[in-house]
Amino acid sequence: MFDKSDDIHPLFAGAPDTTEYKKLRKRIVRLTREAIEQYGMIERDARWLVCLSGGKDSFTLLAVLHELKWRGLLPVDLLACNLDQGQPGFPATILPEFLEQMNVPHRIEYQDTYTIVKDKTPAGRTYCALCSRLRRGILYRIAREEGCSAIVLGHHRDDILETFFMNLFHGGRLATMPPKLLNEAGDLFVYRPLAHVAEADCQRFAHSMNYPIIPCNLCGSQDGLQRQQVKAILDGWESNSPGRRQVMFRALMNARPSHLLDPDLFSFSTLERRTAQFDENPE
Repeated sequence: MFDKSDDIHPLFAGAPDTTEYKKLRKRIVRLTREAIEQYGMIERDARWLVCLSGGKDSFTLLAVLHELKWRGLLPVDLLACNLDQGQPGFPATILPEFLEQMNVPHRIEYQDTYTIVKDKTPAGRTYCALCSRLRRGILYRIAREEGCSAIVLGHHRDDILETFFMNLFHGGRLATMPPKLLNEAGDLFVYRPLAHVAEADCQRFAHSMNYPIIPCNLCGSQDGLQRQQVKAILDGWESNSPGRRQVMFRALMNARPSHLLDPDLFSFSTLERRTAQFDENPE
């Protein structure tokens, strides 16, 4: 599957010829395909807006989706999209040049949300919430303009776990990023095909491929973010008990409403006790 240079997508050109890399790539492709099928992401005549930030996760997403499409396993059109948010020093030419070289259809959108976020965020508060809302609204608009049925994000298993614990610790609710979501307007899906993929695998894959990774210098420059605190907790648990992250992730796929406390999910008030019927003359 990986050895013929004339039978690979350009995004995989120059891939390492090691057993370790081949196993990694195969695992990521398999897990992504499983998530796409499990959560019913494929629609007839669909077109996906694949969001590319320039980070390791979005590069992994882009490559794997094009691999699946190249193999005839993903019958949708893919349009890569990068939103240049006007951050000072952002290397604006890297992604357009890379996408041109890889023969990937794409759209680059410039919107100066950086100035808005810096101006509107109170001192001492993090930028992530406002930045995310602005970015999502722009991506919805682009998806509609391009005739896309879904925007596709590079959130992975660890992002989903971290969001769950952030909601648990700070939001007082059991919720996380779902792999498939319908927007409030009801006209666009939000997909996360890497939902089952570990962050460490994205890291190893993107660096193995030597993709031109661009760090986020906005939220990444702030200390004490809730997500970083949660990540540190999960890292500690994983260090003490290897495999703990995957066990916790499986729990998100195995919810039992009758064993929680939400009366809107399970009707505790209508539970009725049955009178036991005993046979007084058992044979």
